[in-house]
Amino acid sequence: MKLFAGIDVGSAATKAVLLDEQLQVLGRGLTASAGDFAAAASLAFEQALAQAGRKRADVAVVVATGYGRENVAFAAFQRTEIDCHARGAFHHFPRAIVVVDIGGQDNKIIQLDDRGHRVSFTMNRKCAAGTGAFLEELALRLKIPLSKLSELASQSQDPSVKLGSYCTVFAMTEILSQLRAGVKPQDLVRAALESVARRVLETRVISGEVVATGGVVAHNPLLQEILARVLDTTVHLPPDPQHTGALGAALAAAQAR
Repeated sequence: MKLFAGIDVGSAATKAVLLDEQLQVLGRGLTASAGDFAAAASLAFEQALAQAGRKRADVAVVVATGYGRENVAFAAFQRTEIDCHARGAFHHFPRAIVVVDIGGQDNKIIQLDDRGHRVSFTMNRKCAAGTGAFLEELALRLKIPLSKLSELASQSQDPSVKLGSYCTVFAMTEILSQLRAGVKPQDLVRAALESVARRVLETRVISGEVVATGGVVAHNPLLQEILARVLDTTVHLPPDPQHTGALGAALAAAQAR
């Protein structure tokens, strides 16, 4: 049986997905991209293979995507993040949707028609606000593990707390000022998640069903509820949102067989 792999080398994390001929996921890999994208790609690929109990020789085609896709020497070819996130989201939600991907350094808004064809897209790469980097900085300032942000935000009981700045630098100054004024950390974290959602809305007006992908929504499930309220629409999460781009790359590999 032929296997197909997708490697998504993001700025913060590298993901891998392994598919069989029936497009079923056999294995996944996930590691920090760190300073060596090539090594991260190989490690994530080996993790996926190990989970599936298979070897590299079993894989017919590998496709690379993401910020560091050019560093995947063993890939047959490359696809853009836009293409792969669209493929991965449409695989789970085969209808007209708007894909909102919130990554480590950027966010992407991709509108698809009912055949999965891209109608339009917008990408923000000018500012870290509204991305994973913003939340990482927040966790660092509050001395809270990044994985605990969503849990802490769910304890908030004061929805009136807001962050007025979209800029990461100014927002951190604002957060420190509010902490000194006695605002509770859980209220500030919820306000930060709402700021991420508002940043998406600022990028482009969104209408229709949304599919949210990326590591930020994967690690902050409360963001799904916040996005739905801020965007005033239904927001879906695919299985394993962080691997959506890698899944799309693997689907492109299967299509190339």
